[in-house]
Formats: sequence, C-alpha cells, structure tokens
Amino acid sequence: MKNLYLFLFLFSSVTIFSQNILKGKIVGKDNIPLQGVNIYFDGTTFSTVSDANGDYSIRYEPKANSVLVVSFMGYEREYLSGLDSTKPLNIKMTVSKNQLKEVVINKKELFTRAQKLKLFREYFLGQTKNAKSTVIYNEDDIQFKYDKKKLMFTAFSDKPLVIMNSSLGYKINYELVGFEITFDKVSISSKDVINNFYQGVSRFEEINNSSEILERREKAFQGSQVQFFRTLANKDWGSDKFLLFNDSNNLDPNVRFRINKEDDLVKVTILPQPKEEVKNEENISDVVASYKVMFNNSESSKIVFLTDNFSIYKYGNNSNINDILFLGKIAEKKVGDLLPLNYRM
Repeated sequence: MKNLYLFLFLFSSVTIFSQNILKGKIVGKDNIPLQGVNIYFDGTTFSTVSDANGDYSIRYEPKANSVLVVSFMGYEREYLSGLDSTKPLNIKMTVSKNQLKEVVINKKELFTRAQKLKLFREYFLGQTKNAKSTVIYNEDDIQFKYDKKKLMFTAFSDKPLVIMNSSLGYKINYELVGFEITFDKVSISSKDVINNFYQGVSRFEEINNSSEILERREKAFQGSQVQFFRTLANKDWGSDKFLLFNDSNNLDPNVRFRINKEDDLVKVTILPQPKEEVKNEENISDVVASYKVMFNNSESSKIVFLTDNFSIYKYGNNSNINDILFLGKIAEKKVGDLLPLNYRM
C-alpha cells in the first residue's frame, strides 16, 4: 500500500510539472527542422533554443500572459499567445522577404549621427546610474530618421540590439519594434521633446548575481512601474511603498480603483474621478483619470489613465500598456533599469 501511495504521488507530481512545460518542434522551408532557433517569453529569463531535430521545451506560466517570441535569422519573427501547454506547439516558420529598410544618405542632414545616438541612448537606456553603465554592443545596426515636417525622430534596427547591463548583471537581446520622439520645433535637444515612445520584445540572460548586483536589482525594482502594478493588484499601499495623491491630499485607493481578483488575473476598474480634480497640464487627450503617486515618501510621479479598465497579470504586466502613461520619477527608469518580468516571482 505504501508503494501505491508513492506511485500516485510521483505520477501527480510529474503531471503538474508537465503542465508548466511547453514543447514542440520548429521547422522551416520544406519542413526541414531548424536548429538554434531562439524561443523565449518576452521580458523574462525563460528562454531556450531548438536542438538538431528542431525540438524545444520551455517553462510556461499560463497566467502570466507573456508573449512567446520565436526568432531565427532568415525567417520572419513569430509572436504567439493564448498557448495550450497540454498539446505540442509545432511551428512552421516563414522565410523572410528580406525587407531591409533602405537608408537614404542625405548630405544635408540636419544633425550628426553622434547627436542622434546621444538622444537615442537618453530616451532608450535612460540617464540613471544603471543606464550609464549599460552598453549596446551593436549600435552600428541602429538606423535613424528625422522627419522635418512631422518634427519626429525615429529609430529602427533589422537586428536585435545586444545590450550588456553590467550594473544589474543581465545581457538583454532587445528586438526594437518602435521608437519615436516628437519635438515642438526642429531640434535634437531633449528640452524640446514633447512626446517619446519605444516598444519591443526582450530576452534576459543572467551574467552575474553577486550580492552587490542583487542589491542594485532590488533598488531598481523599488519604485518601478512593475512594482506599482503589483501594488495596485494586491492593494499593498503604504508610506514605505506607493501612496496615491491629488495635489497634496492623500487619497484612498479603494475609492479610486475597483479590484477584482480571478486567480492570477486582476481586473481593474478606474472609478469616476471628480472633474475638478483632473488637471491635464500636459494637454493629453481622452484622459479618464490622473493621479500623483509617491514612492517611499520621496519619489514623486504622475500616472494618467486613458482607459477606464484594464487587467494586471501575474508578473505585474498589464493589458493596456499604451493607455497608461507615467511621468516624473517613475518614467526615468528605462531599459537601463529594466528587470525581467519574472523578477521576485
């Protein structure tokens, strides 16, 4: 009887574990198995590569809502979500059409490449201590465009950016999907920037985990956007954490947000904010609510909601990233202070 119990326990353990492993095969042209394909969940340390038979397996957190990225030179990048780990996920990749963006060399360029790189680093990596020790190994692959009519500066790369963050002990492969900076006049100076945006998918590889590095990671996490959303989801507000404000008045988050938990998914409803409280100093359209947030009684920021509802997933990522804007201290942390979504989880 003891042996039977042991067998049942082991069987149960294997079954539970297998539900968190995603497996499959990757093939390319003529159904030939592809070896060395990069498979990873966006923004995490969960990654793998396919073997000589095209087979792969990767840890999977179903309720984290992370996007599975499949990337291989010469083939179109795949983005997959809504996965079912109980079935093999076999992928046939599509040969890339080699639509490399053409760089038009204009002798009358308004600004030098050095000026453009400086601006890109400032708004992509940031200007914190961690950012200043972060290096992009393949900056030559970054291409820039300045649209004088639209007063818009854009950056793109056909190859993933290889980023070494020695301060936080991570190597990051960042596939830049979009990068835009808008000015209020023809300029390359940050003082004339009125809007900035960047987006991409990232894969983290830990290269150092010394005690000093771990301390820096924790400091980078404190007061970050991910911590804010975890605070909101868990109602974990406090004077040594985040507080919600309107001007100088401390607000009760429970009468500003409705939180409904469904396992690892949290649905957030932004409750109506009195009109007299809404101060749209940045002239942002479609504002639903706007609040000041204070972290640890010292770091002041502002959060602007352009939606009245959204979802927060297991890691602290959310469903409406483009509809929730941050300004102030919290917005200073960019890729140079970026941690894996599964940090602390």
